[in-house]
Amino acid sequence: MKIHILGICGTFMGGIALLARALGHEVSGSDANVYPPMSTQLKAAGIHLSEGYDPAHLNPAPDCVVVGNAVSRGNPAVEYMLDAGLPYASGPQWLAEHVLQNRWVLAVAGTHGKTSTSSLLAWILEDAGLNPGFLIGGVPVNFGLSARLGSDPFFVVEADEYDTAFFDKRSKFVHYRPRTLILNNLEFDHADIFDDLKMIQRQFHHLVRTVPGSGLIIAPEDDQALHEVLDMGCWTKTEQFSPDAKSHWHTAHSNPDGSRFDVICHGKKAGTVEWDLSGRHNISNALAALAAARHVGVPPATAVGSLSSFHNVRRRMELRGDVNGVKVYDDFAHHPTAIETTLAGLRARVGEERIIAVLELRSNTMRMGVHADQLSSSLWAADCVMVYAPPELALDVDRVFAELGDRVQLHASVADIVAAVGASAQSGDHVLVMSNGSFENIHQRLLDTLASSSIVVG
Repeated sequence: MKIHILGICGTFMGGIALLARALGHEVSGSDANVYPPMSTQLKAAGIHLSEGYDPAHLNPAPDCVVVGNAVSRGNPAVEYMLDAGLPYASGPQWLAEHVLQNRWVLAVAGTHGKTSTSSLLAWILEDAGLNPGFLIGGVPVNFGLSARLGSDPFFVVEADEYDTAFFDKRSKFVHYRPRTLILNNLEFDHADIFDDLKMIQRQFHHLVRTVPGSGLIIAPEDDQALHEVLDMGCWTKTEQFSPDAKSHWHTAHSNPDGSRFDVICHGKKAGTVEWDLSGRHNISNALAALAAARHVGVPPATAVGSLSSFHNVRRRMELRGDVNGVKVYDDFAHHPTAIETTLAGLRARVGEERIIAVLELRSNTMRMGVHADQLSSSLWAADCVMVYAPPELALDVDRVFAELGDRVQLHASVADIVAAVGASAQSGDHVLVMSNGSFENIHQRLLDTLASSSIVVG
């Protein structure tokens, strides 16, 4: 079968391309911007890439056009596809019909932590010798790629609540039909497609409805929004987890930074985790992954042992470099809760050492100002906050960050941020860059500037 993918360089659609190629299909794709690392990964798999959405890319006609949710009506390739009557499907639909059929699907949903928890779960299954397939919205360092077919029966999928395609406005995850479902947490997000939290809860309940009675739903002990979802109707056994409260899965004797903790499974100690990750949020992610792994037959003690060899996903507190004693981290945080928990984890690890937080307000929800009232409080753990505030940003950043006082700096360009960090950084500082985009390659620019700066010994 010849498949052409519109929007192929997004992490999800690129993963679809890799899975289709692994199944033996001839795969090509188009995107507005074809760039590494996804373009390199796809080309290495023998997938032809075209820049832009020229209808000529659909000649000769493929057997199926797989449409990403980043393309919409008015796109030249979409209009040609519809006029020519070409067969088409969304990415989630194609995944469900061609990969997930007859697989034991383990899905990870929630506002935060989907990528990390999916990667944790896939690694636990891999380390147990189960060779799972997976499709993850990031690149797990343990695997080096975002998707693989694996072998039957297990398949781990990051289950996103964002809409499916221009012709299917349901959340992506309603297509996946999981047998094991992790619900990590639930907050209001994606204000560009959801009006309020209740709209998102309705989509999550559509997902809950698809889990068989013989399956398992794993949810946090203390998330009221998810409790409300389950109260709409639940026909599946549930297990709860919490780093703090006594629950089916909880912890004991945790280090303040979360780098070491005992795992308690149904009242019995399963083992002790010692790893490189930090923060309460990552402990929660680990507990959810351990519960899901147990559901498919991995003994808790075995799963706990696997966590010591887990390496976090790229762009999740990823240390990009250490120059003259200044560490530069890259993190995907783009919601106040994620910002706060990421900073809290770093603060617990570094103690009184100085943290410089660099923030890009890039997501649609952030730029719309939906979380404006929470932003300042989410950044209190940082000693200095530098915000990228270009002139076109339709947000009153002076008002939003006023309560941070003189600890916040607003910069109109990335170059200004790089220069400011280079001028003020001291040995022992931690520069945490938070964005869900490439941020104009700021991480490497910071490292280059720090290498040529006269760093003050703190």
